[in-house]
Amino acid sequence: MESITGTVLKMLLLLSTQNWNRVEAGNSYDCDEPLVSALPPASFSSSSELSSSHGPGFARLNRRDGAGGWSPLVSNKYQWLQIDLGERMEVTSVATQGGYGSSNWVTSYLLMFSDSGRNWKQYRQEDSIWGFAGNANADSVVYYRLQPSIKARFLRFIPLEWNPKGRIGMRIEVFGCAYRSVVIDLDGKSSLLYRFDQNSLSPIRDIISLKFKTMESDGILLHRAGPAGDHITLELRRGKLFLLINSGEARLISSSTMINLTLGSLLDDQHWHSVLIQRLGKQVNFTVDEHRRHFHAQGEFNYLDLDYEISFGGISAPAKSVSLPYKHFHGCLENLYYNGVDIIGLAKQHSPQLITTGNTSFSCSQPQSMPLTFLSTRSYLALPASSKEEAVSASFQFRTWNKVGLLLFSELQLVSGGLLLLLSDGKLKLNLYQPGKTPSDITAGCPDKSFGSRCKSPVGGFQGCMRLISINNKMVDLIAVQQGSLGNFSDLQIDSCGISDRCLPNSCEHGGECSQSWSTFYCNCTNTGYTGATCHSSVYEQSCEAYKHRGNASGFYYVDSDGSGPLQPFLLYCNMTETAWTIIQHNGSDLVRVRNAHSENPHTGAFEYAASVEQLQASINRAEHCQQELVYYCKKSRLVNQQDGSPRSWWVGRTNETQTYWGGSLPVPQKCTCGLEGNCIDAQYHCNCDADRSEWTNDTGFLSYKEHLPVTKIVITDTGRPHSEAAYKLGPLLCRGDRPFWNAAFFNTEASYLHFPTFHGELSADVSFFFKTTAQSGVFLENLGITDFIRIELRSPTTVTFSFDVGNGPFEISVQSPTHFNDNQWHHVRVERNMKEASLQVDEFLPKIQAAPTDGHVLLQLNSQLFVGGTATRQRGFLGCIRSLQLNGIALDLEERATVTPGVQPGCRGHCGSYGKLCRHGGKCREKPSGFFCDCSSSAYAGPFCSNEISAYFGSGSSVVYNFQENYSLSKNSSFHAASFHGDMKLSREMIKFSFRTTRAPSLLLYMSSFYKEYLSVIIAKNGSLQIRYKLNKYQEPDVLSFDFKSMADGQLHHIQIAREEAMVFVEIDENTRRQTYLSSGTEFSAVKSLVLGRMLEYSDVDQETALAAAHGFTGCLSAVQFNHVAPLKAALHPSHPAPVTVTGHVTESSCVAPAGTDATSRERTHSFADHSGTMDDREPLTHAIKSDSAVIGGLIAVVIFILLCVSAIAVRIYQQKRLYKRNEAKRSENIDSAEAVLKSELHIQNAVGENQKEYFF
Repeated sequence: MESITGTVLKMLLLLSTQNWNRVEAGNSYDCDEPLVSALPPASFSSSSELSSSHGPGFARLNRRDGAGGWSPLVSNKYQWLQIDLGERMEVTSVATQGGYGSSNWVTSYLLMFSDSGRNWKQYRQEDSIWGFAGNANADSVVYYRLQPSIKARFLRFIPLEWNPKGRIGMRIEVFGCAYRSVVIDLDGKSSLLYRFDQNSLSPIRDIISLKFKTMESDGILLHRAGPAGDHITLELRRGKLFLLINSGEARLISSSTMINLTLGSLLDDQHWHSVLIQRLGKQVNFTVDEHRRHFHAQGEFNYLDLDYEISFGGISAPAKSVSLPYKHFHGCLENLYYNGVDIIGLAKQHSPQLITTGNTSFSCSQPQSMPLTFLSTRSYLALPASSKEEAVSASFQFRTWNKVGLLLFSELQLVSGGLLLLLSDGKLKLNLYQPGKTPSDITAGCPDKSFGSRCKSPVGGFQGCMRLISINNKMVDLIAVQQGSLGNFSDLQIDSCGISDRCLPNSCEHGGECSQSWSTFYCNCTNTGYTGATCHSSVYEQSCEAYKHRGNASGFYYVDSDGSGPLQPFLLYCNMTETAWTIIQHNGSDLVRVRNAHSENPHTGAFEYAASVEQLQASINRAEHCQQELVYYCKKSRLVNQQDGSPRSWWVGRTNETQTYWGGSLPVPQKCTCGLEGNCIDAQYHCNCDADRSEWTNDTGFLSYKEHLPVTKIVITDTGRPHSEAAYKLGPLLCRGDRPFWNAAFFNTEASYLHFPTFHGELSADVSFFFKTTAQSGVFLENLGITDFIRIELRSPTTVTFSFDVGNGPFEISVQSPTHFNDNQWHHVRVERNMKEASLQVDEFLPKIQAAPTDGHVLLQLNSQLFVGGTATRQRGFLGCIRSLQLNGIALDLEERATVTPGVQPGCRGHCGSYGKLCRHGGKCREKPSGFFCDCSSSAYAGPFCSNEISAYFGSGSSVVYNFQENYSLSKNSSFHAASFHGDMKLSREMIKFSFRTTRAPSLLLYMSSFYKEYLSVIIAKNGSLQIRYKLNKYQEPDVLSFDFKSMADGQLHHIQIAREEAMVFVEIDENTRRQTYLSSGTEFSAVKSLVLGRMLEYSDVDQETALAAAHGFTGCLSAVQFNHVAPLKAALHPSHPAPVTVTGHVTESSCVAPAGTDATSRERTHSFADHSGTMDDREPLTHAIKSDSAVIGGLIAVVIFILLCVSAIAVRIYQQKRLYKRNEAKRSENIDSAEAVLKSELHIQNAVGENQKEYFF
């Protein structure tokens, strides 16, 4: 037992890399000669043969001798046909046939290769494709081009499947040419040092190429250093290659932060791996086998201070630069070239330029291990243990991606029990139960039947590779195992490690973390901003416009401008108005004052944005319009040198080009707005600042030429003269709209379509669009390849289908809806296909997912044009609209292509049918050429979706009066709103909604009057009950609806809805109390006069309870008051046109949602509307002012007092600001806030003393 617990286990830890590019190795020379036909019979071998006439020597292509091909004795997956090419050759293609004139052929097979006839490696067509499709009959020939080619001496064909009505039968040929190489063997203590002429080498350029093979996981492959710590190092660590480039700030291998680049995996497998390093300044290409990474080095990498020597296989002069232990490379190097110099050739010639340390040889004599592959959890290898030994020891190396599995089992003979070595959660565990004295057999894995349930473990069997297996210090002869003379096994691949790194290349996009098991990989998308099986799809919208049309309000949002493209999402502010505005801030939003700047010492203001240049460009390109305000003030500071026309000040935009036009101007050099409009303060100049005045002036405005935005730099050079100064302030970048979001095409015939270039989404692809139609079916999109294709279609009125084929046969995914898709409403479709799965989502239905087959084809290879709205056959075309079509985040311009395509029209209207539901509270959806907007003019709410409540705090004695008509004889079309309430009209129905909060009782909430002394009053009585009083006949007492279930003056927010249809009245309170009653006083309101909120001045013709409430008025908060299509509170607080509304007393905009007791605070913060009515625009006269003598006298007194106070305040302010300005001038303060305050003061003072100032700073 003690010897078993002392078992030696060596785990080979494997890591993954992230970025990659596929490189296909090809040959520019002729390398297609047949290599098998001339080989002697001894070059052919096999696992077995059916008869002497079915031997491997008869397996030449198109030969009929013998039985016409090779056939094994038994047809199973352990058979193989092997070719010895005599020496390492380059193999570029293979061809297969079945047995001549027979029913024996192979339908799929594996191709293995080896240098020594041991340790075979499988060839893969793609990163996940292991097998080759074989023959469909006995005599046809199937060829495969190998990219990349194979460099090997031995080839082995392993049949996987064959004709079920026959047996395995093969004839083969391979094509290629001779492979020439020079090899050196390093024993783990040796190295090469190459010293070169300094005149023959560029300090910024290096090209290094080599091949290596080893079974050691660590070692230095090359190292070149300099006296200051600069170095280039290529090191093998844990089976991966690390390329380190350092420019003198750190020592070799001192920390993980030194690692510049990592590539490759499982490189300690005793197979040849190629490496290419290309460095030109800061640009570095790093290639390992078929995987390549390009990167832009950080720091000062244009020039590396390096010695004129480089070492390979180790570090020949460690005293120079190494402070930590390192390990020499143990293995073989082949075709080693440094900047075109054959390093191994110099070593063979004993060149004085090359110094060899330790023992080396010019042949690769590395011992070959014989690995095993446990292909499934049912795989096992059972080996006998010596019964003469009282203890048994076992050692082996293993490698796996699985975190669980049974590694070893040994049954104990004398007592029932066993010993289990488990891999659990990536850790080794040794379990021993019911121990005996003498173990019998040792098993790797767990057979199904041999040991019953005794070796069963909850973690399942082991999947992975083992090698160097020894029992009692004696290596196990795996050839004897393979031949059946030692032990037994099941589902093993002997003499080959079939493990692959499914995270190389890393198929997890956007920084997703890749992990894997034996059969698949997984992506952790946490904190990436992306989702899906491969982190392909962004979780964020592409624009503020897209957020708006999901019903989102103004706020900060992450935006991913290119969707699933390479750009990361970034945070910005979306201002949702009728149009969605995107606001991108920068770091220089304060006013900057500039003095003492001249051509030799210019002032430069640089601006950094909350997004990269690429992110900004993507957002700007999507927008319909962008602008940026540049406030520029000047005093004796010119923009242009009038003598030679050169600019004295300028700004730089996104394209890094100098711009000399200023705010509000078109992109015309050295022009400002006043120059284009012809109103500069000096007509001989094109900008106000060029007049060189001694007082402040400005050239301020919005820059709106998208190609030049945003502003990244401002340069000022003309503030060096006495009393010369400039000031500037750059606003945020503002963009509105989203052109691709509304880009649409209408297909009006089934034969019409739009065509675009081939869609390239080989490994990862997504397609999204909106559609609306009334047709029963039609193809939205199709792209074909030779056999591969993708197609998205409306299969039926209730079914959308995504069909595709990437070489594994056609697949279909369908989403079915309980309602019809052909309802002429917009529906959204999103399709994604990647290496793991394909998915289809329509609207908000759950996505349907189709998993990709394990080890199947993954490359989507298309070559035809992309057809939109139809197919290449002009059949099953789509009738209707397609909008916002995007492929891998790139929008297709449907409208541009539609303008030149018959049967297709650009644009598509009818958005309100789909988006109208976003308009709330009575808002009306209105169509725009690109999209829609919500018309809130008849709603008591405001905002982009009519969802913002209009609320106000009413002080004591205040009121809002909305006059439908001044007198009974008013003309029907006297005003905009009153037209519907003229004297001849009788109201038989009304809908009233409002909310309120108050603690006062009695209170008058709402009062509606008529010229016939009819009225409606909504009051809170003295006892706190809510009363609704209808008087529709002046000769009768009012009908009273009283709600006394609780006090409504409780400081809580209450919602009231009153709906009358002739005599029937329905009342709802707080959405839970409802009552319906019938009026006895009448059914119609005649000659409606006005609607009052708050206190009434005249209440002689009302009942006593209403009069009492009217005398007290209302103190509290009223919100969202709606009477049919009239919103009186909104007309008072947010007038969009002259309205017949009169405000008396203290009425301030507030929020009724705020807790009780905050009204006073709100009152102080908000603007008073006392004694104002109509529009709040100062440019328009006030209408319907209070018409009383007392009001006029009070108003005159107030105006006089206000003027006197203003004059006094101005005088004090001028004096204070003069002192402040002088003090700042003396201190030369750099404080931004002070600079802005002083400049504001100067501009106001300048205006106050009557200087010729045309514009003012706000």
